[in-house]
Amino acid sequence: MKSILFAFYQLTRLPLPTIKFDEVACGKSTAFFPLVGLTLGALMAVLDWAVRLLFPVNVEAALLVVGMVVLTGGVHLDGFMDSIDGLFSGRSRERKLDIMHDSRVGAFGVVGVVCLLLLKYNLWLGLTGTELTRILLIVPSLSRWAMTFAITLFPYARPEGLGKIYAIYTGTKELSVSTLIAVAITGVLFRVQGFWLILVCVVLTCLAGLLITKKLGGLTGDIYGFINEAMEVTLLLAVYPVLNINRV
Repeated sequence: MKSILFAFYQLTRLPLPTIKFDEVACGKSTAFFPLVGLTLGALMAVLDWAVRLLFPVNVEAALLVVGMVVLTGGVHLDGFMDSIDGLFSGRSRERKLDIMHDSRVGAFGVVGVVCLLLLKYNLWLGLTGTELTRILLIVPSLSRWAMTFAITLFPYARPEGLGKIYAIYTGTKELSVSTLIAVAITGVLFRVQGFWLILVCVVLTCLAGLLITKKLGGLTGDIYGFINEAMEVTLLLAVYPVLNINRV
């Protein structure tokens, strides 16, 4: 139960009961990251249902983007911007890690997050009705599973930090629970075609993890956020071929 609460504490800004910090429970909370994604997706689906009755589709898409930022406190976007600044700095490994640790946002980070949000807006804009509802539930679940997968698969690049706690306590058991939740959500909502999204998630998480580990010697907390944000957009892109085939 503690691990579930810590998963929501770390990945959302939802009102939650206060509990004493427990390093082990926090580190093992990665098992429930997809459950957090499902909850966020459900809240977004409720928001979408209310908004579509009052506003045109472009406003609906914009509010979906803003709504997710509000619910998460922009925690993953912050990691995304820091990661872009560091990875594209062209500096040494140590300097890249320093840049990512710096709370200030550079030009690469600003450009990157603008492109990311524009992509999200347009991709949400192209989805309607029950298709949109299903994707709202699936995408946040799988993108957060990708973080658990990356945490389990790749080493941590820093000697300390919150991300290090995840790296220490996330093992086969946590990944198995997380995978079971993610597969169940995807299978129920998207059936066999959902495994295409899981495949995309696995392949691109592995590819990103390998490339970043080569540059940094491992992953960091910021990189976990980067993976979540990049995976959300990638999964939204991957959804369209499946939906278009079904429409033919």
